[in-house]
Amino acid sequence: MSFREAGPRPPLPFALALAVALPTLLAYNLTPAATLFNELLSLLGWGAVLLFGASALLAQGERSRVQLEPLIGGLVLLAVAPWVSVAFRGLPLSLGVGPGVVLAVGVAVVVLARGLAGAQRALAVEGLCWGLLVAGLLSVGVSLVQVFWPAVADGVWIARSGLAGRAIGNLRQPNHLASLLMWSSGAAVWLAGRHELVRRALPGLLLALVFAVVLSASRTGYVGVALLALWGLLDRSLAKSVRASLLATPVMMAAGWGLLALWSAGGQHAFGAAARLAEGAGSPSRMAILRDALELVRANPWLGVGWGEFNFAWSLTPFPHRHTAFFDHTHNLPLQLIVELGLPWALAVLGLLLWSGWRLLVGALRSDTPELQRQRRAMGMLVLMIGVHSLLEYPLWYAYFLLPAVFAFGLGLPEADGARASPVLVPLLGLAGALLVTGSAYAYWDYGRITAIYAPGVDAAPLPERIARGQRSWLFAHHADYAAATSLPPGPEALVAARRTAFSLIDARLLKHWAQSLAQTGDVEAARYLVDRLREFRNPIGDEWLAECEMAASASAFPCQPASGVIDWRTLR
Repeated sequence: MSFREAGPRPPLPFALALAVALPTLLAYNLTPAATLFNELLSLLGWGAVLLFGASALLAQGERSRVQLEPLIGGLVLLAVAPWVSVAFRGLPLSLGVGPGVVLAVGVAVVVLARGLAGAQRALAVEGLCWGLLVAGLLSVGVSLVQVFWPAVADGVWIARSGLAGRAIGNLRQPNHLASLLMWSSGAAVWLAGRHELVRRALPGLLLALVFAVVLSASRTGYVGVALLALWGLLDRSLAKSVRASLLATPVMMAAGWGLLALWSAGGQHAFGAAARLAEGAGSPSRMAILRDALELVRANPWLGVGWGEFNFAWSLTPFPHRHTAFFDHTHNLPLQLIVELGLPWALAVLGLLLWSGWRLLVGALRSDTPELQRQRRAMGMLVLMIGVHSLLEYPLWYAYFLLPAVFAFGLGLPEADGARASPVLVPLLGLAGALLVTGSAYAYWDYGRITAIYAPGVDAAPLPERIARGQRSWLFAHHADYAAATSLPPGPEALVAARRTAFSLIDARLLKHWAQSLAQTGDVEAARYLVDRLREFRNPIGDEWLAECEMAASASAFPCQPASGVIDWRTLR
């Protein structure tokens, strides 16, 4: 059964295609959160998927089977973590609600995928793949504009690239663009086995998608192209023409590289891919953050630093040779879980996910029919591609990557053999979908209180009033706290705001104002400790502020004297 067949077309695959494609194509954004609208659109779309999915499960009746599985168990353990940090470790509610809700939606999405069977599951795969293919092809168009006609990018329909000679897509990040393009390539391969038109067009589709990877200059994307070629080499269940197209992807990448090199040399244009290659194979900043993260693991092996607190712990722990960039993530998913959750919790999650991955692999190798085999292998490739990316970055921290990934994971696993799904399950999924649609609309409205702080209108209220209104937000109060901490006079009110917003991201500006508020309220030793950390980052904001210490008259001021010892970062919460 496919979209082309006669009869009424079920809404689930169309909802899936829209939920996957639209969030990756939205360029419009408002400061301070550049990708928030993309995430809200993703949650809105997946809310609709849960609503229509509940109807599909009702239509299946007795065939809907869901049982507690390793994948569901691993995601449940993750979904609990933000709430534990809010309840017991001081994480502000506005920083716990977002990941807690998204991970809970991830659990619901997997439950839906596991409940779908037979034709309904095949339709879900088709909807997912069409959404990815459309998103990828439209992102190729966006990429071409960003590199060859950058003046056309208006920031509303097409995002402006701040990286000369590189495409960033409407997700505004070249590695994210590359992962989307690789997903789109995998989706095209599966669709080629179902639709003759896609099969004939596959070489051209892959050529366009691979060329856009070259435009992104993403080394993660180059790894993805190698995975495509490896897929074509090893998977004999694919048609010969499909395998040939996959095997040709490295040649396509080389050809695209050559054409860009000629274009760059002929017109003195920036060639982002060549510049990235000249940087070398490794990233000094990422190597440094991995080293520092391992130090934090050694210091906090059992309970970790707390969900969402890596940046807080890292920024406030002495690292004299730290990289000067401000990081809120380790750029490695297993290490991120270990450093924040501790070894026991993180290894339990990783063990359940790896167990699920093994089941996916076994199912892909031992499928009952060729069609099921191709389906499971295609879903497995989607999971593998984003898994490899997660060893180098953190794409799964974004709803528009996490939810399609776990849904594909659930679809790729063999259908459950357990008891029939509980009658309560279907209404719960429908309720979750309705709440998600409503909650996404509320979040959009709530964010307006934050944009009023950073991009006020003509008749805007005074800044302190706008900040106070933003601090009442359940979802985004940390953004208002940042404004309060860095714009209000140093003192008790600014200090409270600084301590709360520090859980989001500590930067040079916040460290400076936080230290000033600590000194103003009498905690000079803690203030000096923060200044010591600011010096480690060697940031222009700190250097300019501390330049006064070179004058004899200022040498005794609080920022000019080092702290007398190391302060436990936990006491600075």
